[in-house]
Formats: sequence, structure tokens, C-alpha cells
Amino acid sequence: MFARFRVLWGPRTAEESEGRRSAKQRPEKRAHNLFEAAAAYVSACAEDDQELIDEAATWVSPEALSFGVNELACRAVIALARERDESPRTVARTLLGLPTG
Repeated sequence: MFARFRVLWGPRTAEESEGRRSAKQRPEKRAHNLFEAAAAYVSACAEDDQELIDEAATWVSPEALSFGVNELACRAVIALARERDESPRTVARTLLGLPTG
């Protein structure tokens, strides 16, 4: 129990302080989130960059990537619909080359 308090209140010795500072100064390799993966994946698909497509697909699980791509598509269609002053349905069908009727 007291170890938890010591962690919260900080190090007790100078050596612990130096160790903690040097650990904070080291750059950490951070994980990509699903939205970064989706953005990289979709933009790579648009640019036909197979290497980046393959890399982005490894950043998150296939389910997370699918969710991110779906969210990106929804946001893009909504933004385009607002820009064009059209319904999202009309924009989506136009982008896919489908009749709008």
C-alpha cells in the first residue's frame, strides 16, 4: 500500500529522480490509433501506394481499421454534402457513380 503512495508522491532519492527524468526524456515509440490508421490507409488507397496500404493495415486490428474507414467515409460524405448543399445520400451515390434517383 505504501509503495502506491510513494509512486504518487514521487521518488525519495536523487537516483530515483534521475532515473525517472531520463526515462521521460527518451522518445517512446507510440502506437497508432484507429483514426490515424484509417486516414493513412484510405489516403494510400487513393494514391495507389501499396507499401503504405500494407503498413497501415498492420497498425490496428482489421475490425478497428474497418470501423475507422467507415467513420472516415461518413465524415467525408457529410462534409462534401454540406459543401455542395446536397444530401449525404445524393453525394454518396454520385461518388459511387450510381443514379441519384
